[in-house]
Amino acid sequence: MKILLTGAAGFIGMNTAQRLLARGDEVVGLDNLNDYYDVKLKENRLKRLLPEAGFRFLKMDLADRQGMEKLFTTEKFDRVIHLAAQAGVRYSLENPHAYIDSNLVGFTHILEGCRQSKVQHLVYASSSSVYGGNTKMPFSEHDSVDHPVSLYAATKKANELMAHTYSHLYGLPTTGLRFFTVYGPWGRPDMALFLFTKAILEDRPIQVFNHGHMQRDFTYVDDIVEGIVRVTDRTATAHTSYDPLRADPATSNAPYRVFNIGNNHPVALLDFIACIEQALGKTADKKMKPLQEGDVPATYANTEALKEWVGFVPATPIQQGVASFVAWYRDYYALKEPGLRL
Repeated sequence: MKILLTGAAGFIGMNTAQRLLARGDEVVGLDNLNDYYDVKLKENRLKRLLPEAGFRFLKMDLADRQGMEKLFTTEKFDRVIHLAAQAGVRYSLENPHAYIDSNLVGFTHILEGCRQSKVQHLVYASSSSVYGGNTKMPFSEHDSVDHPVSLYAATKKANELMAHTYSHLYGLPTTGLRFFTVYGPWGRPDMALFLFTKAILEDRPIQVFNHGHMQRDFTYVDDIVEGIVRVTDRTATAHTSYDPLRADPATSNAPYRVFNIGNNHPVALLDFIACIEQALGKTADKKMKPLQEGDVPATYANTEALKEWVGFVPATPIQQGVASFVAWYRDYYALKEPGLRL
């Protein structure tokens, strides 16, 4: 298969590209290498992909309409895995325009490219953040997602609606994956695991929001990649159970699917920190803080639909995943002894 993978220099993107290349797919990786976080980390991820014979990299912004049109016209992709986006809940409070340009305008260009070049299947990253103010646990695809609490969440829900429109109007098969707090080696520096690990090793306090009363369905990156690849290989179809008289957000009469992809096992934030402390052999100095604007107290994925569709659900234990990240972090920054400063 010839696959366009957007966000190829990203955390999930790099890992997905490696998996696709290992099985023999041709991968065209696209990324704009923006400076939302350390560009060097993105470049080092790319260095792991560039030597591969089946990989080509294009530096391009999703918002570049002419560039995207030319890309789809000349390359003729079989499938598209769209992982590029402006990420971050809190950052969306500071720089909303970045989310419009990337997550809405950019996604439109992806949809149009797929439509015009008759791509077989579009798989795209959504987010657990679409559940917003929902408090019924676990989160299910059958639940309404009409109450986002951040612009980031709103753009991800908009992506799902836009994808459904293209599936309905043009028969474009689309599948959205609602990721739940992805972590692991080569992860993002703005995520809690990276921030906590760095601060603890530097003997700095960590900020524990909502006074520690947070729960997250932490999902290991290898599990996410397995889900992405399996879903990509099974093209979205219409639901035979769709009933227009009883509209269900999880079903459609178009070739459209959306799935939660999470560990189905929420972990208390303080327990998560304890795993980091154990892996580092150091105790964190915890500074309790109130809940931040745009954050939700808990996430918890119902993954039955994903299991039924592709026969897989994430299951990596948090202790194992955190230990893997800490080992990578020490190696990447050449930290050979516990407590050594960067």
